[in-house]
Amino acid sequence: MSSDEGAARAGPDRPLPENNVAERIKLEREIRGWSTQKLAERMAEVGHPVNQSAIWRIESGKPRRRVNLDEALGFCKVFDIPLDDLASPPGHVSNAEVRRLVGEYVERWKDWRAARKPLDRAKADIDDYIKAHPDQADMVKGLLTYELSGAAGNDFTRYDSVPARHRSLLGDAAPAKPDAE
Repeated sequence: MSSDEGAARAGPDRPLPENNVAERIKLEREIRGWSTQKLAERMAEVGHPVNQSAIWRIESGKPRRRVNLDEALGFCKVFDIPLDDLASPPGHVSNAEVRRLVGEYVERWKDWRAARKPLDRAKADIDDYIKAHPDQADMVKGLLTYELSGAAGNDFTRYDSVPARHRSLLGDAAPAKPDAE
C-alpha cells in the first residue's frame, strides 16, 4: 500500500470532523487562490509532502480520502491555523471580529436584496410611464435626478450609488461622472 493509500478512504460512517477537515482544507486553499498543485508545493516546503492528486481526493473524492495526523499538522502549518480550527466546520472562524464583520455584511446583503425588488418595480413603473408619454421623458428624468440629488444630501455627483440598470432613467439630466478621484 502506498503512503497515499495509507490514509485510508473514508466510508459512509465517516466522523463529522473528518468531513470538516476536508471542507476546511478546500476553503482555506480557495481563500488563498491556490491550486491543489500550489498547496502540494507548500506542504512539501513545510516538511509534510502530499501530492496534488491526494489533495484533490481529500477535497473532492467520492469517497473522500482521509487525512492522517502528519498531513493534518502540515495543513495547519501551511494555513497558520490550530488543529481544532482545521477540524471545525468551515463556517467557523476562530477570529470573532471576522465572524462579526462577515455576519454584518451578510445581513446588509440580505437587506439590499430585499430592497431591490421594490426599486426594480418603481423603475419599471417609470419606464412604462415614459413609454406611454415619450414627450415627458426629459422632464421625468430631470425630476428624478433632482429628487435623488436631494435625497443624497446634494452629493449626487456620480452614478456610483445608482444601480447600472437604473441609470437609463437619469439620462442626460444626470450630473457628469468625474473622470477619476
